[in-house]
Amino acid sequence: MSDEALIVIDLQNDFCPGGALAVSGGDEIVPEINALIVCFDHVVLTQDWHPAGHSSFASQHAGKAPFESIDMPYGPQTLWPDHCVQGTEGATFHPGLEWTRAELVIRKGFRKAIDSYSAFFENDHETPTGLAGYLRERGIGRLTMAGLATDFCVAYSALDAAKLGFETRVVMSACRAIDLGGSLDLMTEKMKDAGVTLA
Repeated sequence: MSDEALIVIDLQNDFCPGGALAVSGGDEIVPEINALIVCFDHVVLTQDWHPAGHSSFASQHAGKAPFESIDMPYGPQTLWPDHCVQGTEGATFHPGLEWTRAELVIRKGFRKAIDSYSAFFENDHETPTGLAGYLRERGIGRLTMAGLATDFCVAYSALDAAKLGFETRVVMSACRAIDLGGSLDLMTEKMKDAGVTLA
């Protein structure tokens, strides 16, 4: 499977139970992801990596609470609790994750003025992370994705991958969702419509 890569999305402490932006059952997927990792020749990890005071943090907007939405220059932005701050324990990978076989770690959300859900683009849908070029240069055309959270960073990454022409599959059992106001159903349908295989 030299033309196929596993992309593990944001399996970090702050997205697991006890973390600042905990996804229900987020730690339950660690064994399945570890089992997937040994099946792939190529493994890429993404890591949410925010500077302190990031513009997507509700704490930076007077009178706003986490999970409210505001308009930013690049479009609507959900506000989050402070999470995955660079260099903190919350930003590190879950201690059970067998990450040593990863060839590349894509850090996203490190620009203070813009959030980044997708492994491929910032939330302006224009500023690339460089992942697409890396994969193409390595001759990788098929992607399998798993991680956190299904309806945000996993779905945005899968949609961008499909749009960029990668054959894309999401292992739903190795993901967990936040599900804000029906976001899981909405993003699941968007992935299906885009031709992403939901395994």
